[in-house]
Amino acid sequence: QVQLAESGGGLVQAGDSLRLSCAASGRTFSNYNMAWFRQAPGKEREFVARINRSGDNSYYADSVKGRFTISRDNAKNTVYLQMNSLKPEDTAIYYCAASYSYISADARFYSVWGQGTQVTVSS
Repeated sequence: QVQLAESGGGLVQAGDSLRLSCAASGRTFSNYNMAWFRQAPGKEREFVARINRSGDNSYYADSVKGRFTISRDNAKNTVYLQMNSLKPEDTAIYYCAASYSYISADARFYSVWGQGTQVTVSS
C-alpha cells in the first residue's frame, strides 16, 4: 500500500496561484487512481479532482473547473494540483488520496490518505 505526503500549501491572496504536490512511496504508484479532496473547518470533506492511473483522464468539481489542473508523474511517484485564480472559498486543508480498485469522486472509494496541507486564500 502506498503512503502519501502533501506539500505546497500556504497563504496567498485571491487571484494568486499555488501548486500542491503529493509524494507517494513504493514502486506501485502507477497502479493507483489518485484524487484531491479538501475540507474547511466545520465542513464535510469535498471532492476536488481525480486522475486515472495513466494520467490521461481527469475530472473536476464544478467549483474548481477551469481553475485547477490535476496531473501526475508516475516516474516521480507524484501527483500535482495546480491551482490558479484562487478564491477565499478555496481555503481548506487539501488531502491527497489513492484508490487501487476505483476511480471516483466519492471519498469512500479511497483507501490511502495523506496528512493534508493547508491552503489559505485572503481577499
